[in-house]
Amino acid sequence: MERRTPQEKKRLSYLKDRRNAYGENDKSSRKNVPRSRRARHHQLRRGEQLALRKLTVSGGAVDESEVRFGRPGTGSWRKWADSSLADVVIHHLERRVERGGTDPAPAAERIGRIRRHARRPGGASVR
Repeated sequence: MERRTPQEKKRLSYLKDRRNAYGENDKSSRKNVPRSRRARHHQLRRGEQLALRKLTVSGGAVDESEVRFGRPGTGSWRKWADSSLADVVIHHLERRVERGGTDPAPAAERIGRIRRHARRPGGASVR
């Protein structure tokens, strides 16, 4: 295994390290992801039960168009990938400049440096 230079380590860190940008505590995802999946599947099972009950009450003479499994508008929950460290650092620097917390010139230089570090091997950069 070859040794990596500090610059290479930093570049890989910007690309591969991830940060929770969803807006909630990252530890809470351990409970909230399974809870959300469980709630979604519960809604689907409940919709199926209601549809089957409607079929049995009417004696099976119902159009397929009248029977809907699940409820409209459900299923909007999706897992959300964490953001790369480079995206998070760039976002924080841009917000700091917008709010007047730092001088724009050095921040722009630092953002450019981060983008150069985070350049992917194919030439595509972050954002």
